[in-house]
Amino acid sequence: MKTDLTDTTASKINKALVKARRAIGTPAVGMVLTLVIVTDEENAYDALKAANDASREHPSRTLVVVKRVSRSPRDRTQSRLDAEVRVGADAGTGETVVLRLYGEIVDHAQSVVLPLLLPDAPVVVWWPVDAPLDPAGDPLGALAQRRVTDTYSSEQPVRELTARADTYTPGDTDLSWTRITPWRSMLAAALDQVTCEVAAVEVEGEEFNPSCELLAMWLADRLDVPVKRSLSSGPGLTAVRMHTDSGPIVLDRADGSLATLSIQGQPDRAVALKRRDTAELIAEELRRLDPDDTYASALRFGVERLNPSVPFPQPGPDAKGAGAKGDAKGADAKGAGAGASGAEASGAEGEPVKGEPVSGGPAAVSTELVVEAPVEGAAQAPGAQGPQGSPSASLKPVPSGLSGNGKAAK
Repeated sequence: MKTDLTDTTASKINKALVKARRAIGTPAVGMVLTLVIVTDEENAYDALKAANDASREHPSRTLVVVKRVSRSPRDRTQSRLDAEVRVGADAGTGETVVLRLYGEIVDHAQSVVLPLLLPDAPVVVWWPVDAPLDPAGDPLGALAQRRVTDTYSSEQPVRELTARADTYTPGDTDLSWTRITPWRSMLAAALDQVTCEVAAVEVEGEEFNPSCELLAMWLADRLDVPVKRSLSSGPGLTAVRMHTDSGPIVLDRADGSLATLSIQGQPDRAVALKRRDTAELIAEELRRLDPDDTYASALRFGVERLNPSVPFPQPGPDAKGAGAKGDAKGADAKGAGAGASGAEASGAEGEPVKGEPVSGGPAAVSTELVVEAPVEGAAQAPGAQGPQGSPSASLKPVPSGLSGNGKAAK
């Protein structure tokens, strides 16, 4: 049910709300909060649609404040208030009042909104675009317990984060922070699965996306490690790489919907990490009306402290060849030590052949059997070794690489 009021007052709007509730058979007020949306005519439809979808989870009275720009100096001196009252199916599960302000009343929107607030219910103010630099100092923001902004819609998002940190007041929040909630949950769960120490972190995402900076500042603030911010083509956040003493932990989302979690020593896992719409973000913010201390701590960390001038660890060579450098301590009767020495001397072109130590030598100086000829020649002569395992003529004993005092021989 819709009711249009032209050149009206807040008292007439309240009477229209009561009349509309009685007309649809719901005289009782079953709403839990008042959501005030401050926007322009261009973004009013999308913001109202998101609020109506969120009202299915949080029944609320939604007040949309649209400040109209007067075309002539004469119109600017004349104040006028138009309203559109929606109740029932047209307003989701709550009530909606669209307020259009003209003239001098534009600068006094709080005097229009105050009589329309639900009694004894929390108030949330949301600026989809053109949010003030100090939301708590705004006349409408002073009426609310929670103030929701979106730095992603500003012209210089990263610079605005610094301004938000300077004017932060408990109760302020940002939809750019809400967008990274699944990322923060997944990264925290990944660190719970392994026992490790994080040395450095790299956050990758598109340029001019404040969510990337907020995630990087949160990681730097919580882990107390250097965090590097790198750029990609998007969409949004694309990857987070954590360099740890037990191997890299990577959360990669290239397509904006499905991510891959990679942990050293574990199989890769696909993770649903889709980009959420505005209705889901608003519904999440309305679940808690207390100050977000974690957001405040991350915001105050400072964008300028990211990208420190310290070398970041680079991924090393393939771990499969790491053992080919001859661990002489673990050499046994199978000739592992000899194979490692051969890999260092000839670039690992040949493979070791099983041999037996020469009997009768000192215990501290063991000798092993290696192949003088190439591997191909040894493979073509399967009968080079007798049935008793005795060495053939092409094999000769060589030192194992250890001197008598236990030091590596040069």
